Amino acid sequence: MKMRRKRNLVEKLFVKFGNKYMSRIGKKPIKIPDSVEIKIDGQKITVKSSNGEIFREIRPEIKVEIKEKEVFVTPLIDTKKTNAFWGLTRSLLSNMITGVTDGYEKKLEIQGIGYKASLDGEDLVLEMGFSHPVKLSCPEGIKFLVEKNIISVKGISNELVGHIAAKIRRVRPPEPYKGQGIRYVGEIVRRKVGKKATTAE
Repeated sequence: MKMRRKRNLVEKLFVKFGNKYMSRIGKKPIKIPDSVEIKIDGQKITVKSSNGEIFREIRPEIKVEIKEKEVFVTPLIDTKKTNAFWGLTRSLLSNMITGVTDGYEKKLEIQGIGYKASLDGEDLVLEMGFSHPVKLSCPEGIKFLVEKNIISVKGISNELVGHIAAKIRRVRPPEPYKGQGIRYVGEIVRRKVGKKATTAE
C-alpha cells in the first residue's frame, strides 16, 4: 500500500509540474567550444570540428536549441519516457562535442606467451594462439595503435570506440586461471584456483 501511495504521489506531481522539476542532467546547458560547429536540421544534430564530423537523430519528444554558444535540451511533450530521453539526449550531445574536440580512447592489454598484435596498414592483426591470425578491419572514424602488448582504439565516437574495443576483447577474453588473453588496461580479472595434483601415499 505504501508503494502504491508513493507511486500515485509521484504521478500527481508529474502531471501538476510536468518536467519542470525532472531531469537535473537534461536541464544543464552544454557550452560549445569555439572550434566546434553544430547544425540542427529537424531532429538531426550534426557536430563538426577539424577532427571530424558526427551526427545523431534525436527523439521527437526532445527539442534542441542553440543560444549564445550553448546547447539547450528541452522536452516537447510529457510521456512516461520523456524524462529518460531528456537526460540521455543531453549526455549524448555532450559526448559528441567531447568526441570532436578531445576524442575518445580505450586501451587493451595482451597477456600470454606467444600472443601479440600488429598492424597491417590500418587494420589490426591478432595472433592469439589460433591456427591462423585474426584480422580486424579498421572502420571509418577509428584508428588503431599498437605499442608492445598494448592496443589503443581511438575515435571521435564514444559508442564506436567502446564497440570496437569490446570486439577486440572478445577475440580472446582473459581466461580465469592464468588470466591470459585480452583485457582492458586496469581491468581486474577474477581468478579461479586450479586443481592441485595429489600424490598417492
